[in-house]
Amino acid sequence: MGNRLSKIATRTGDDGSTGLGDGSRTGKDSARIHALGEVDELNSFVGLLLCEDMPAELREELVSIQHDLFDLGGELCIPGDYQMIKEEHVVRLDGLLEKYNADLPVLKEFILPAGSRAASIAHVCRTVCRRAERAIVALSKLEDIRAYPRQYVNRLSDLMFVLARVLNRFAGGSDVLWQHERKRG
Repeated sequence: MGNRLSKIATRTGDDGSTGLGDGSRTGKDSARIHALGEVDELNSFVGLLLCEDMPAELREELVSIQHDLFDLGGELCIPGDYQMIKEEHVVRLDGLLEKYNADLPVLKEFILPAGSRAASIAHVCRTVCRRAERAIVALSKLEDIRAYPRQYVNRLSDLMFVLARVLNRFAGGSDVLWQHERKRG
């Protein structure tokens, strides 16, 4: 990285534009900046999740995911064929999905995004991840975006769902089932 942030308030964005990684400028309301912002928000929520109690191995994996998300932001901020998220990143998430889902009971009902605080934050990560995925898909309709970034966030949202279930069990609880036939009022 040639340019390090030594001055945060540059005032160059006062006109509603922002700089991209290749030195060009775009509107702060562009699809690219929207996608970048969604990935940044997701990374922030993963950071919040890391404030919770969890198994050490899961913590390490989430820190690695945070680095991946920063790389994903780097890829999105440089128009063209810049690659940071690769097939190996998607394959790693597939492995984590298989690992953490293996010991969970089969779901026969829908579950609510609830339970322990950590599980609830994982569900927030899941929904923000889905929003980031939609933003990346929207950007890909306007500009060439490789498939791996989209695949990565798709897998990550699935993983966050599974991790919410894992974290509920870690906290001594279980899934909070949706009750379709519940009493109302």
